[in-house]
Amino acid sequence: MENPSCNERWKRAGIEDNMLLTMFDASDTNQDAVDERIAFLDAVRASSIGLERGKPPTSKIFGAIFHMLRTGKSLQLIVASYKLLVDLEKHFPRAYLSGVDDSLSSSNSPRKLVVAEEAWSPLILYLDNATAVSETGDKQSGGPLDPSSFHVLIGELVESLTESEIQAASVKNLLLFQYLVIVLEGDFIPRNATMNWSLQRESLLNVLLILQGSRKTNYKSLMKDCVEVICVLCQLLQNDLSKKFEVEKSSESQSSKNCHAGLSLALLEVLKNARVSMKKLLVMIMALDMSRKKADIEGHTSRADSPRTPLVDIVLDELAYSKDTVPHFLKIFSEPKWKLEIVVQYLWKYITKPSARTRRSSGCTEDATFDGALKCFSNKNGTKSIIKKIGGDVVQLLLAHGFQAQLSILSETNANDNIGGGREEGGSALVDLCQAFISAFDSLKSTDRDMEILSIGKEALFTAATAISMKS
Repeated sequence: MENPSCNERWKRAGIEDNMLLTMFDASDTNQDAVDERIAFLDAVRASSIGLERGKPPTSKIFGAIFHMLRTGKSLQLIVASYKLLVDLEKHFPRAYLSGVDDSLSSSNSPRKLVVAEEAWSPLILYLDNATAVSETGDKQSGGPLDPSSFHVLIGELVESLTESEIQAASVKNLLLFQYLVIVLEGDFIPRNATMNWSLQRESLLNVLLILQGSRKTNYKSLMKDCVEVICVLCQLLQNDLSKKFEVEKSSESQSSKNCHAGLSLALLEVLKNARVSMKKLLVMIMALDMSRKKADIEGHTSRADSPRTPLVDIVLDELAYSKDTVPHFLKIFSEPKWKLEIVVQYLWKYITKPSARTRRSSGCTEDATFDGALKCFSNKNGTKSIIKKIGGDVVQLLLAHGFQAQLSILSETNANDNIGGGREEGGSALVDLCQAFISAFDSLKSTDRDMEILSIGKEALFTAATAISMKS
């Protein structure tokens, strides 16, 4: 049962530092300690989010809540601290664009980036804090993570998710990762919307990636682990999870045991959210790579912008190395823009291209677009070559997913054209896409007559044929 007097004292005294020290003297392995910490979390919520003009907690209080998330043994406490941290992040954004929700400001007026410079961060990402990093980045201290600790966290996710049983303690890492992505996203999205590289380069995400390359931690290794995590999550979510989660036995109270049981039932949702978080992280990194490339072309980069391999290139290498991950990755990556980018780059990597554009060249001379890739399948030798290099099933998956992504982009474009009066041009582009797609599959089938069309290929072909018939 919650201690009302203690709760009221925290509210009235502003939750003093000595109370935090006293609280962490004892572990949360007994229910009294858990109840006391839950009361602390409730008091923080009431004194910040619960007030109309509440202020964000101090850095020490933020650190205390994060400590509970990182080192907690009780799942009840882990979930409560996670939820509070997420709610605080949403209620007190660390970065936002001014004037977005201001009804008095003109829609054409420039939006200024506002950053809470003194905001507490769960990540230590500054080169001049090397000593602090080594002291606070480890799991035992429960302090903010440094780049190495972030990489370790992703590695632990890979290990725990591939085990025969998912331990209750693994949920803590899943929730920790989700919270860190929320923090990175809250800082990156408004910065990226400015289209200003000087602001984008200062994002937590960019600094994290720069430090990954400058320290012992290997950036490519981290990205490969991220790709593996999202593929493993996809496989898990397709299977029966009822036997994957092991509820740890302990001497906790019945209410805490009920929390364990409830969390085991909610494991599906936790894994889904973790998959979404990893997808968001990868999308943000690809967007950052694109912004950096644009800034480099325009001459806005400097030596401080350490060069690194674009994430898309790393993803392509991973998919090429382990073709079994292709269907899982493409299924998860639902954003049409980025899915199409990956599909086109993958296909273009193996499409036979001439050494020089001459009249006698037998290779594909089209541009590196999805339309260009489809037209390259009209060349029988080129089609035979790509089937031999990556396999007929992978080619089908790439074409089908690429068609779906291109169709989504065209549909969105057509919706805007309908408003502007460009409906006929949009309809023509759609028919051309569908005809080129069907022609590419005809070429695949005529080149390899023993090839079985996958279900996703059949669905895409049916969609293409239906679209053509409706436009004719």
